[in-house]
Amino acid sequence: MNWEDFKARRAFAGEKKASMLRRRVGHDYQSRRIYLITMTVMDRRPLLGTLVGDAWAPDDSPSAPRVELSALGQQVLDCWLAIEKHHPEVAVLATTVMPDHLHGILFVERRMERHLGLVIRGFKTGCNKALRSSMQQQCCCKGDGDGYLWSRGYNDHILEGKGELERWFAYLQDNPRRLAIKRAHPDFFRVQFNVTIGSRTYAAIGNRFLLDAPLKKQVQCSRSLTETQIEEVTATMLQHSRLTGAVLVSPAISDGEAAVMRAALDTGLSLIFLTPWGFNTFSKPGHQYYEACATGRFLILAPWPHENQRMPLTRQMCLQLNAMAAEICGE
Repeated sequence: MNWEDFKARRAFAGEKKASMLRRRVGHDYQSRRIYLITMTVMDRRPLLGTLVGDAWAPDDSPSAPRVELSALGQQVLDCWLAIEKHHPEVAVLATTVMPDHLHGILFVERRMERHLGLVIRGFKTGCNKALRSSMQQQCCCKGDGDGYLWSRGYNDHILEGKGELERWFAYLQDNPRRLAIKRAHPDFFRVQFNVTIGSRTYAAIGNRFLLDAPLKKQVQCSRSLTETQIEEVTATMLQHSRLTGAVLVSPAISDGEAAVMRAALDTGLSLIFLTPWGFNTFSKPGHQYYEACATGRFLILAPWPHENQRMPLTRQMCLQLNAMAAEICGE
């Protein structure tokens, strides 16, 4: 849908609802681009495989986390890889099949005659046939979504930023490990809404007991600090946290604040991070935070509701986030 059609229909669409499945308005889904596609099994049933392995085993270890595909999961993988056969304009760059969802990176190498959504629809149709065949073999022709494997729609990310493709590859590769960590410590990865702290209410992911720490230290740095000054502040903050056990608290807005929080994360200290981007029911921490969440030394607080599109961070929002950090620290 282009912008003109969108604006013409928007007045009759009713209230805008949060959705990770909405296509980007104005984008040409037939053009040469790279996409990260995610789709989930209907009702999130783990039909595609079983997670096995140790969450903390090295990647090259036989006991590293991985998904052993079911017969249906293998058919789903075969259908996904067959996209290249049915659509020569599309290359499958990477695929990860999880028990209840699939991630895949597609490269539309040249302009397609069809919309990308039709490519995904064809893939889903093949998967539905595989599911129905499996149901018939198991003599269970009813239930299981009446022969539909996937939930309605799909999520897409369009490659834009430098280094983003490498992050996508790492994300897909690390999916089994993140799931293993999450299952080992489910409470630290579950979104908790209506968490009241002082005069405000937040959504939270992570260890809420960090809020009860007797010492909490706000990290706030001027944007005018030089690289040398940032290094000095970072060393001071880390030393203070190690000596006193203080939990560091910050929205990590300035370069200095981000450097302190990143160094604290890397060295195993406890952190409370204030994010301007809200959570929905399915939100989860970024992959760089998984280990910290699993070990109970990380908490993310979101003071504002979830929005599908991230708005630019304003000066007023920055001031509010720093005021929240100060309140959390009792300053």
